[in-house]
Amino acid sequence: MTDSEYQDHAEALLNAVELACDRINDNTDADIDNQRVGGMVTLTFANGSQIIINLQKPLHEVWMAARAGGFHYKHDGTQWMDTKGQGEFFAHLSRYASEQSGVKLAFSS
Repeated sequence: MTDSEYQDHAEALLNAVELACDRINDNTDADIDNQRVGGMVTLTFANGSQIIINLQKPLHEVWMAARAGGFHYKHDGTQWMDTKGQGEFFAHLSRYASEQSGVKLAFSS
């Protein structure tokens, strides 16, 4: 993957996360505060817990830090997959955000 392709896929992922937060806030009582600074999005939940998603440009990866741990994702040409073979980014984000917020949440690309 070229740097340009990585940047396009990574920006699409961050935009999808931001749009999903807006949708979730409009349709649920989850109250997710999302803030973006450059290549990093911080999701803060009503209980004060956070999920941080940031771009690792030199590695062509996206990293996510949640209460459950830290995770690294690479784009496989179709979707962002965990580098340890443990699943897809948006499935993980949905799971960890649901756990941290106490509300069933669904994120998608």
